[in-house]
Amino acid sequence: ERSDFYPFNFSLSVFFVANFAGSQSYIGVNYGQVADNLPPPAATAKLLQSTAVQKVRLYGADPAIIRALANTGIGIVIGAANGDIPALASDPNSAGQWVNSNVLPFYPASSIVLVTVGNEVLLSGDQNLISQLLPAMQNVQNALNSASLGGKVKVSTVHSMSILGRSDPPSSGSFDSSHLDAMKALLQFQRGVGSPIAVNPYPFFAYQSDPRPETLAFCLFQPNAGRVDSGSGIKYMNMFDAQVDAVRSALNGIGFKDIDIMVAETGWPYKGDPNEVGASVENARAYNGNLIAHLRSMAGTPLMPGKSVDTYLFALYDEDLKPGPSSERSFGLFKPDLSMTYDVGLSKTSTTSQPSSSEKTPSGGGSPAAGQERWCVPKAGASDAQLQASLDYVCGQQGIDCGPLQPGGACFEPNTLASHAAYAMNLYFQRSDKRPWNCDFSQTAALSSNNPSK
Repeated sequence: ERSDFYPFNFSLSVFFVANFAGSQSYIGVNYGQVADNLPPPAATAKLLQSTAVQKVRLYGADPAIIRALANTGIGIVIGAANGDIPALASDPNSAGQWVNSNVLPFYPASSIVLVTVGNEVLLSGDQNLISQLLPAMQNVQNALNSASLGGKVKVSTVHSMSILGRSDPPSSGSFDSSHLDAMKALLQFQRGVGSPIAVNPYPFFAYQSDPRPETLAFCLFQPNAGRVDSGSGIKYMNMFDAQVDAVRSALNGIGFKDIDIMVAETGWPYKGDPNEVGASVENARAYNGNLIAHLRSMAGTPLMPGKSVDTYLFALYDEDLKPGPSSERSFGLFKPDLSMTYDVGLSKTSTTSQPSSSEKTPSGGGSPAAGQERWCVPKAGASDAQLQASLDYVCGQQGIDCGPLQPGGACFEPNTLASHAAYAMNLYFQRSDKRPWNCDFSQTAALSSNNPSK
């Protein structure tokens, strides 16, 4: 369901916001079923309702799952498999039967919002299948129209990032010439029906191809020096935005500025084989937790500011029957017993509670229970260059006020880099819901029970 792609050598920016109101309709999750130990669909539906997840993407159209999600308000993406494409393309009646079986019995109680026809078809290299993709999508759309669901349930297909021939820097993003004609035809159809292009960006694979510490920080939305796009002059601060903007540039370059982008899959494995660098619980928590915070900030990407791209995290559960390296079976956010694999702040309680006064003030005001207050401070031995990079990163974020560190400011003294970095690191940590992964700073910071303002 994922495939490697050409890595980027640059990055982009994240703004953390502690509390959010209203729907988080841009947060979705992939619900794969290549496993023999998954909980019953009803239990999964109840689990999802306890989270901020608003949409679920299925790779097929399992009726038990679709039925279990009825009346939950959770949007559902269902899929027609690559093997279904020849029949859907050649026979409109086959498409009608598919819609009659997989959509009509459940809609509208089950909020089906999108049908994806095929998964990474262009990457298959099967020219016959590729030529059948658009007719299959058209026939499914016509069947939906005939059922008076045109405009309510949309039709798309999912692409690997390798549909791009160029992606670095993002401003040079362009589709691979071998896919260009097919892409133009698909996009013309999608423009007509108002459906998004769906892509699978994975910063994890980019890091695998370039396993330097600065690349890891760039991929995990952690403080880093950023990477300047030589074409646009934009400084990217994380890999996710860079990848999404490369797709945006490719679309713009062939005249499809009006097509929305959907991230059908992205995630980070929490374990892997010895040769799979970066696969760890710490990195998976940082990637997914910081990505969710980035989406909630509504900062958007440099080329699409002020809104969040619909993003489906990979994945809800591990799929223990999948072949390949260990990482393929280690993307699950939840375990079969419904407990969290690790906490990324998806539970409703963690996203809607109001901050305490101690979370609002870097000095730790308020009176939390004894022993619970924590501050983020530099580690002993952190270099001046590292401290300065962290200081620059924090003070460059929207909504962060480093005025007290200016000459005459309340926290200017002591005028040392370590003291100023401590103020900035802690401010960032406190404003980011005090999540431990927001006190990392490329492994130059740590949590302390001693208030640095004293």
